[in-house]
Amino acid sequence: MNGDNGTSTQSPQLRALLFTDLCDSVSLVEKMGDSAAAELFQQHDRLVLGLQQQWRGQQIDRSDGLFLLFERAIDGLGFALDYQRGLQDIGKERGIELRARAGLHVGEVLTWENSAEAIKVGAKSLEVEGLAKPMAARLMTLARPGQILMSAVAESLTRRTTAELGERGGRLHWKPHGRWLFKGIPTTQEVFEAGEMGFAPLRMPRGTAKARRDLPLWRRPAALAAEVAALALLGVGGWALLRPEPAIAFAERDWVVLADVDNRSGEPLFDNSLQRALLISLEQSRYVNVLSEGKVQESRNLQQVPTERGLDRNLAGDVALREGARMVLAPSIGRLHGRYVVAVDLLDPTSRAVVRSYRADAKDPSGVVDAVDDVVGRLRAGLGETVASVQQSVPLPQASTSDLQALKSFALAESAMGRRRFSEAAKLYEAALDADPDFAMAHMGLAKLQDRLERRAEARVHLQRALALNDRLPHRERLYLKAWSTELSPGGWPLDDWRVLADIYPDSFAGLSNASWYLLMDNRFDEAERYARAASVPQDVMRAYPLAHLGLIQLGTNRFDEAIRSFQTAEQLTGRKVSDGRVDVLIALRRYKDAQALMAELPKGRDELQNLMNVRARVLLAADQDDCTGMNAALLSEDAPTESIDFRTQALLMRATVETACDRRDSHSLNDIAAQLTPLLTSSNDVNIRDRVMRLLSLVYLAQRQGDHALADRLLSENNALLAAQSVPIVTKWRTIVLAMQQLGRNQPAKAEALLRPLLDGTEPVQARVVFRDVQRQLGNAQEFQEQNKWLFDHRGRAFAETSIIQLLQPLNVHDSLADATLRPQ
Repeated sequence: MNGDNGTSTQSPQLRALLFTDLCDSVSLVEKMGDSAAAELFQQHDRLVLGLQQQWRGQQIDRSDGLFLLFERAIDGLGFALDYQRGLQDIGKERGIELRARAGLHVGEVLTWENSAEAIKVGAKSLEVEGLAKPMAARLMTLARPGQILMSAVAESLTRRTTAELGERGGRLHWKPHGRWLFKGIPTTQEVFEAGEMGFAPLRMPRGTAKARRDLPLWRRPAALAAEVAALALLGVGGWALLRPEPAIAFAERDWVVLADVDNRSGEPLFDNSLQRALLISLEQSRYVNVLSEGKVQESRNLQQVPTERGLDRNLAGDVALREGARMVLAPSIGRLHGRYVVAVDLLDPTSRAVVRSYRADAKDPSGVVDAVDDVVGRLRAGLGETVASVQQSVPLPQASTSDLQALKSFALAESAMGRRRFSEAAKLYEAALDADPDFAMAHMGLAKLQDRLERRAEARVHLQRALALNDRLPHRERLYLKAWSTELSPGGWPLDDWRVLADIYPDSFAGLSNASWYLLMDNRFDEAERYARAASVPQDVMRAYPLAHLGLIQLGTNRFDEAIRSFQTAEQLTGRKVSDGRVDVLIALRRYKDAQALMAELPKGRDELQNLMNVRARVLLAADQDDCTGMNAALLSEDAPTESIDFRTQALLMRATVETACDRRDSHSLNDIAAQLTPLLTSSNDVNIRDRVMRLLSLVYLAQRQGDHALADRLLSENNALLAAQSVPIVTKWRTIVLAMQQLGRNQPAKAEALLRPLLDGTEPVQARVVFRDVQRQLGNAQEFQEQNKWLFDHRGRAFAETSIIQLLQPLNVHDSLADATLRPQ
């Protein structure tokens, strides 16, 4: 919309806002002179531009300072830290001191674009408004030179993700500066500082006319003198009476091990239900991390502990020591004077001593869930979590259920899922819902189970029910459900949802791992690596999956030795002898004999997807040697899929890919694929529609490569509305590629170039470069043609690592990276 025509009608967006101010810039110009100052500011602008690109910042305004927006708070902090360092380096070059103050805040803002007419007369291209804006600006004005100040919400989000800053993240110091009152901000605000020792001030800011500390009355100067004498008299006696409880060495994001409930009540109803209630309540915390049941079992297996032995407090202590957890939580329930007493002891894993205990009672079983809620809330506060954070949690009876029988059935269902006993799990989930039809987490569990069993229609029924009960879920589960519902929606692309879950709960491994996967599919390797590394830590029992993502990222960026190590580690964790990913790396290294030897160990069976992947690996081996006979032989090495129409069309497209790579034309085969694929595109509500659209675009592209432009144009025309409606980035990129090919087929290379050039941003598919090379040949641009050959040579690993449409076009990627290496434009 046009910003000068009215205010934004968009919904508020959560953004990180960074304000900076270059200190003493006016006096600097006076000292240096206009000419030298102009050179300095040009160098400054180059620094800012580079950092914007590195940290994905959007510059909104600038004068002596900067105003930037970031999607993630950690990117804003990374920019601020690098900006301070960059200013110091520029200053050293010129023999002057250059420092800036910075303020970082996260909040909701409204944005809108100004019209072209308004911009011509001096308006900014983008307007930003909202209470978050003056808050960030006030933080900046409060800061000392070289100081980075941030609000509590910015500090919370950045501190959890400092691993993304690399080694520097470990060197950061975090200093609280208390509560402040800012002019124009209705409530007091906590202020924090982040910086490196010896570089940042790490000192209390000085108050200004627009900001002052919110000191209690007793700390104000007028009251201090009178208080000193009284405090001296009370000191000795007060210390004896009011000694604090022993401090617990626990920090934000530390891990705990939850031992089994010691049920002293004699009532079996509490055996599983109480354990699950404690876990649900604890997992609402963004401060305390509970070691997962799977990870605990993995640790027990390594210690060769019999499975029939429960996780008592001593064994939980052994697990905590092995896994580096800071505390053991030992829960119990018993009867006292006719009431139920719920208790949790905090144990030091090393000494096994009880550090602290928390208790609450209930008059009958129906009140036990509330007692658990009370105990866990006080426990979290005792470990150092802020009261405000604890109070943000959804009350446990609302977040789960107050029906203990429903809770017990749910706990047993989750356990059965972990053991892959799916039929038993389904019955247990249904039993939980019989006891409490509004048990949102049970609907969610049953939906995930039905999806795993390929019963998508049933899954969506329970998914919709869980969404209708969204307010009955803990915050983390709500974010998970949102991401997962996008995952199952037709044409869904849940990257942003998974990233939100990962950023807000940085030890939610599902968020981290899934975010890495979607970034990897979009060829955003650098971003994907940060999430994959964060998810592949020992505490994640499912870390084999992000490790495999990491292997693909390293393959895609030509780090072949690292990729082999990542795939090998993932194989060890899953008990597999070999993975097709490691085979791909050996082919990329041209270690063909080693690759062939590993292929013989690839798993075989009735899994049609695994068989397709085995065929793909064999085709790649032949493709990298430009061996058409070998590629055709590979297609016959496994049984063709029979059950799934999607797998059948995938297998047929793989054959067409080989035909294309070998410069053979088979219009009959392409028309046969079109006849099978087209009916699958009629239902835009099918959860498989994204992959089917990608197969359609692959078919169009293969037809264009084989010269059958009539078929390609017909398919594009018939499905134009469907393709235009897709918002998935990889679909958008491939649609651009086939439209460029369409222009090439019409002998319009300049139009093809205009379509493709904006696509070449580092995340483009390999085939975008192949088509762009053909464009340059037709245009007669020898230098550009050779540059594309060089790009394909330099990005050899990416040809093997692209994952879209089950890696369908990898053989063509590999073949095209070999072809044309010595050609000159015709």
